[in-house]
This record gives sequence, structure tokens and C-alpha cells, in this order.
Amino acid sequence: MPPANSIQQSDRSAVISVSSHVVRGTVGNRAAVFALETLGFPVWSVPTVTLPWHPGHGPATRIVPPDDEYAALMDDLAGSPWLGEVGAILTGYFGAEDQIAPTARLVEAVRRANPQAIYICDPVIGDGGRLYQPQATLEAIRDRLIPLADIATPNRYELEFLCGLELSDNAHLIEAASTLGPPSVIVTSAFAMLRGGIGNLLVRDFQAMLAEHRVIENPPHGLGDLTAAVYLARILAGVSEEKALQTTTATVFEILARTTKRGADELTLETDSDSLRHPMAMVQTRRLAYPGGDRRA
Repeated sequence: MPPANSIQQSDRSAVISVSSHVVRGTVGNRAAVFALETLGFPVWSVPTVTLPWHPGHGPATRIVPPDDEYAALMDDLAGSPWLGEVGAILTGYFGAEDQIAPTARLVEAVRRANPQAIYICDPVIGDGGRLYQPQATLEAIRDRLIPLADIATPNRYELEFLCGLELSDNAHLIEAASTLGPPSVIVTSAFAMLRGGIGNLLVRDFQAMLAEHRVIENPPHGLGDLTAAVYLARILAGVSEEKALQTTTATVFEILARTTKRGADELTLETDSDSLRHPMAMVQTRRLAYPGGDRRA
């Protein structure tokens, strides 16, 4: 797999993290911001919706900023005199379709201020065969944000929606990810080669690496948010894509396993911050051959 020099940055760049905020729990920006700051990166945190807890725990009030106020805030950030501090943007869950265009404008403004800035798009649109965003929001993420991204981190089901195909094995995932648009794509919940496992599949230029671990049933929410944030932090620190994949997968699995052992219903990031810095979990990694070869030729 080619080196990731084109998307590596010096450490300690600020990150703009755009996602949901929950009062209780560790999903959305509660997971992403904690991980990024623990790993040494200052964060500009933008809430797209405020919730008392993850809706998976039951019905909850949604506070979505008015469209015009959200757009004004994002345009303020785009014109900020400190924009040159920003080395990356991470986007996750959106509260409304009309948040997409102002967010895209901010990504473009950051790129003008810092052409080497990284944009990682975690298209939080569905899981387990269920879409949980309105169609207009789904399409706006697909059509406006994915084309801007340097890295995308869809789960397997989200990738199926984004490419409009049913994906039944890793060869299909590799082909779909390679044609999605972003130079690097991490497909979470990829097909594992280990029995009873699950994997994260890194795809770049029709080449792929799979990092896998055993399945833990009924996991708490926030794993995708945590994966995107930790992987971004590794890349910003100058780690290669392959090493970033391995250590990110180890970190998330280790925190998940410890959380589950405690019987907690939310990721216990505050207790397991050492796992963010120095994960000890063993993760199986392997290169996967794509039978179609490099289809760009």
C-alpha cells in the first residue's frame, strides 16, 4: 500500500470536530473530542445537535440550532483569524440537512488557509440495515461532503448506501471503497477472515489491509466516532496509514472489551485513556489482494 505522506501533518494541529453532543455518554463529539485532546490535539468543537443521551437508550429531546444561526457560526469560523491553526476537520452526525452546505464551506475555507489540512468524513447515516437520517441529509452528505474528503470512514451498511450496491464480501468492499472518491477509505464492520471476528478495512488505490478482532456482542454506541477520531490523531502525528489502522483498531477493541467487562452501557473512555495512547490488545492484520487489480489503468 502506498505511503500516506500526502495526508500526513505535523502534530499538535488543531482539529475542528463537527458532530452531535450528548449530555450523558460517549458518542459523537463526546467521544471524538476526548480522544483527540487526550492524544494532544486542541479541538474546536461544533455541536450539530444536543441530546440528553444517545437515542438508542430511548426517546430523547433534540435541540438543533436554527439553520441560519448554524450557518452564521460556521461562516464565522471560516473567516476566523486563527484558521491557519487548523490541520484537520472531522465531521460526524448532522442534525439537519441545511447544516451540510455551511460545513462544506468551512472545509473549503480551511483548505484555502492550509492546503495540507486533512478532512475526514464519518458519514453517520445508518447501521445494521437501518438508515437513521432523512433522505435529503443522506444525499447531501453523499453529494457534498464525501467528494471533499481525504478520508472517509463508513461502516459496511453506509458504504452500501453511498455506492448504491449490495456488498457481500471484502472484494466488493474494496471495489466500492476505491471508487467512492476519497483517497483513503476505512470500512468498519468489514468481513473478517477470523471465525467469530469483525474487521476494519483500509482501502487505498485498490489495495487493502484488514485489521480484525473477535466480535463483542451488544457493544455500546460510539465506536465509529472513536475510530475516526483516533485514526485521525494517528495520521496527524505522522504515523503511516497501516500502523494507524492497526493501533486504532487495537485501541477501540481494548476500550470496548474493558467497557463490556465492567457492564457499562457507555464507553468508559475516562477510565481507559491509557488505551488511547498505548493500546496493548493484539490485533490481526493482513493485506488483501483485489482480484480485479488496479482498475484505473
